[in-house]
Amino acid sequence: MNIGLKGINRATVAATVVLTAGAVLGSSAFATAAQAATPPTPSITAKGGFVMDSANAKTLYSKAADTRRSTGSTTKIMTAKVVLAQKNLNLNTKVTVQKAYSDYIVSKNASSARLIVGDKVTVRQLLYGLMLPSGCDAAYALADKFGSGTTRAARVKSFIGKMNADAKKLGLKNTHFDSFDGISSGSNYSTPRDLTKIAGSAMKSSTFRAIVKTKSTKQKVTTKSGGYRYMSWTNTNPLLGSYSGAIGVKTGSGPTAKYCLVFAATRNGRTVIGTVLTATSTTTRSADAKKLLDYAFKKK
Repeated sequence: MNIGLKGINRATVAATVVLTAGAVLGSSAFATAAQAATPPTPSITAKGGFVMDSANAKTLYSKAADTRRSTGSTTKIMTAKVVLAQKNLNLNTKVTVQKAYSDYIVSKNASSARLIVGDKVTVRQLLYGLMLPSGCDAAYALADKFGSGTTRAARVKSFIGKMNADAKKLGLKNTHFDSFDGISSGSNYSTPRDLTKIAGSAMKSSTFRAIVKTKSTKQKVTTKSGGYRYMSWTNTNPLLGSYSGAIGVKTGSGPTAKYCLVFAATRNGRTVIGTVLTATSTTTRSADAKKLLDYAFKKK
């Protein structure tokens, strides 16, 4: 009798050991899978950051996402968005470059598309000059063209009003524009979340998408004398060509804004869009964006 019980006990113990070992292995595998599904949240040097899934606007990363900050030339995303939203827009309409645009660049020591007074450039070309080399002269030309009023000042004011109306339409509570290019008089601001939403909306335009993913372009423009010249522009976005799947969208910088980047990338059919504001340098700006993209693509 005792021998039988010992046999049963031994069998029970053996079975228990096997089951316990299986449970340990199973829980270990489950833990590993859970860890793999939830990558560690990255640390960025920028003061603010936000990333969302383009398809459903799901938040994937957030750091001071609703803190208002100066945005530099990332403002030009809204400039382009307003232009592309104009009714009956003809991208081949020609605009004559005015001396005022050139004078503005000089007075502000601003980034330039190097537009030449008297040249006739198309609206499409102005958008490339706006978004690739971040031309404040191109921004001025577009604001002058698509604002309403009898004077240039009135037209520019009207255009900036359209930018703010668009922000309001998107439901943005922490965004205000006082310029067409980000050179602020003190009340041009947005947030990582709002800028990402603006970019997400702008990226619905196929023309906008085509422009912001372009690394460089050579455009033929008509000169004042009726001849032509070629303008060459290179995109300031460092992620294009250096980050797999990068498709846009815009850099920004300034004394208060420091270094900013609104970015987007697509991998395996999934697009994510994000923003970093007030980074310490162009190097950390790029590094932060890449960290956030890597994280976003791993996160479910």
